[in-house]
Amino acid sequence: MFLLLVLWLIFLVYTPFHAWTKISESGFEPKGERPAEQPGTTYLMVGSDSRAGLSPEERKELGTGNASGQRTDTIMMLHTGSGPNLLMSIPRDSLVEVPGYGTSKINAAYAFGGPKLLTETIELNTGIRVDHYVEIGIGGFVDLVDAVGGIEICPKMAMKDPQANLDVKKGCQEADGKTALGYARSRKLYTGLGDIQRAQAQREVVSAVGAEVLSPWSVLNPLRYWNLNMAATRTVEFGKGMSPVRAGLWAMAMTQVNGENGLTCGVPISDLSVRWDAERAPRMFQAIIDDDTDRIGKQLCSPSGLAS
Repeated sequence: MFLLLVLWLIFLVYTPFHAWTKISESGFEPKGERPAEQPGTTYLMVGSDSRAGLSPEERKELGTGNASGQRTDTIMMLHTGSGPNLLMSIPRDSLVEVPGYGTSKINAAYAFGGPKLLTETIELNTGIRVDHYVEIGIGGFVDLVDAVGGIEICPKMAMKDPQANLDVKKGCQEADGKTALGYARSRKLYTGLGDIQRAQAQREVVSAVGAEVLSPWSVLNPLRYWNLNMAATRTVEFGKGMSPVRAGLWAMAMTQVNGENGLTCGVPISDLSVRWDAERAPRMFQAIIDDDTDRIGKQLCSPSGLAS
C-alpha cells in the first residue's frame, strides 16, 4: 500500500511537468513604453480561430470551415489579487486605437501583429498591464472540454446553427467538446445582443470548465487527470515567462470566476455597437489597475457590459 501511494504521488507530480515540456511559448510583451508594474496579476486570454493541427475531417466535424490566417475569436482578461477574481470579456468588434493602424476593431490587432500588437493595443486603451498571456486554439478547446468529461451549458433558447454544427435544446444539459465549441462560437442566432450574448456564452463555458477541473474526480481518476494535463499541450500557447507554478495558479484562478467566488463581466459598453462606455469603462479599468475589485459593483460589472 505504501509503494502504491508513493507511485501515485509520483504520477501526480510527474504528469503536469511532463505536459509542460510539450507546451508552446509565444512572445507577447511589446517593445517601448508600457504601463508600470501593478498590484495583483492580470492574464490576457485569447481564443484563436486557428485551424492549425486540424485535419479536413476534424474541420468538417467541428464546423470550423477552412478560413486562412488567424484571428481572435475570444478575448478575455482575468485579474487576480486582493479581491474577487474578475473575468472580463472584450468584444472582438470593439473599436479601439490600434498602434500604427488607427481606429479599428480590436481583433484586427492580432491579425496585424499577433500577440504583441494585441497586448500593446489593450494596454494602450485600458492602462492595464498584461502580466501573462494564454492562447488556445479550436482543437485544444475541444480536447479540454472532453478531458473533463463534458460540461453543463444552459442556453436560454433552443439553438440550431448548421455552420457551427450546433443543435441544442433550451435549458441546462450536458455538452461534449464539439457541442461546447459550437455553443461558444455561434453568433448568428443572437438577434438581441448579438456578439455580446456570444461573449456571455463563452464566459459560461469557461466557468463550467473551471468547475469541472476543480472536481476531486479530476485528480482521483488517473485517466482523466492525464487527459486533462495533456489536453493543454495540443494548441495551448503560454506567453514567455510563464512558469509551471504560475500556470497552475492561472488554472486554479479559472475555477473561481463563476459568480459565486468571482466576477464575470463584459467590458462596460455604451450601446450595441460595442463602443466602450466613456465613464464606466475607465472606472472598471482603474479598479483593476488598483487591484481593488471589491469596489466593482453591478453598475460596472454586468453580463452584457451595458449599464444595469
